[in-house]
Amino acid sequence: MKTWETYIRKVVPYVPGEQPQGEHIIKLNTNENPYPPAPGVQKALREMNPEQFRKYPDPSAGLLVKALADHFQVSEKNIFVGVGSDDVLGMAFLTFFNSGKPILFPDITYSFYPVWADLFGIPYETPELDGTFSIRHEDYKRDSGGIVLANPNAPTGMYLPLGQVEDIVRWNQDVVVIVDEAYVDFGGQSAVRLTENYENLLVVQTFSKSRSMAGMRIGYGIGSEKLIKALMDVKYSYNSYTLNYPSIVLGAEAVKDDIYFRETVDKIVRTREQAKERFAQMGFSCTDSQTNFLFITHERVPAKDIFRILKQEKIYVRYFAVPKLDNYLRVSIGTDEEMEELYRILEKRLPQMG
Repeated sequence: MKTWETYIRKVVPYVPGEQPQGEHIIKLNTNENPYPPAPGVQKALREMNPEQFRKYPDPSAGLLVKALADHFQVSEKNIFVGVGSDDVLGMAFLTFFNSGKPILFPDITYSFYPVWADLFGIPYETPELDGTFSIRHEDYKRDSGGIVLANPNAPTGMYLPLGQVEDIVRWNQDVVVIVDEAYVDFGGQSAVRLTENYENLLVVQTFSKSRSMAGMRIGYGIGSEKLIKALMDVKYSYNSYTLNYPSIVLGAEAVKDDIYFRETVDKIVRTREQAKERFAQMGFSCTDSQTNFLFITHERVPAKDIFRILKQEKIYVRYFAVPKLDNYLRVSIGTDEEMEELYRILEKRLPQMG
């Protein structure tokens, strides 16, 4: 090893879901929305002035921040935006978790959390989920350097009731509590309203799931003015121009069309509930997911084998080859037509397996 190599920061990176290329693929592995963005987004894209592309975007993303503030009925000083919720979360880890005490997040959750913690040198501990893959809120009522909760959790899909979330925040007012709500629009209540009473609470959401804009990379955090100012100070010390011009404009349009947003979410929820029944009929069991995906396991056939067979049929789902999860599959909710094709293949192939 050369001398300069010894000074390279060593981390185990997050592994994103596979992005298959080709025709006639059913992609149910990265929890994308199967429906297009709102009509206003598509109209604004067609009418976008390319002259703006030669200029730097607004570093404050004011147009988008105002749209979000109006939507959530909060001050613009309560909004922070970034390049997807990953950017917001990573910035929050860097900004808030510097006490030297371990932060807490579940042992089974979004696998980027330990990556950020390792990258920024933040110690952490991981309380175990219970036997139903649920968070035990009492595990987070102890001394720590901060709390991070995905709610609903991923990849399990389980939702922690808002009262228990507030109990955690109330108990931990000496540290920052982050509630990652990437999937909250598909079930449960958001913790946004709690930010009015707890200045240590940051709620993070994304446009990637319920707003059909994963390709634009837009995320945001809602919190007290103190939290948002701290995030902005770190952002401007690192990269002042985070969101590009199209993301700002199209993101603002997406927020305005609440009717289309609700209709799309409702369609996904209906398909999800139907999928729970169809999977049960085929011998699968799943958690009570409140997201746009299901977390399933079969009574007889190993998950790895099902994953392999589906991939041969050009149907992509997510398989986690890690302890506690290696007999489960995470299946994103697609269109009704895509789900019917998935059921058809499973009904055909499962009897031949195991």
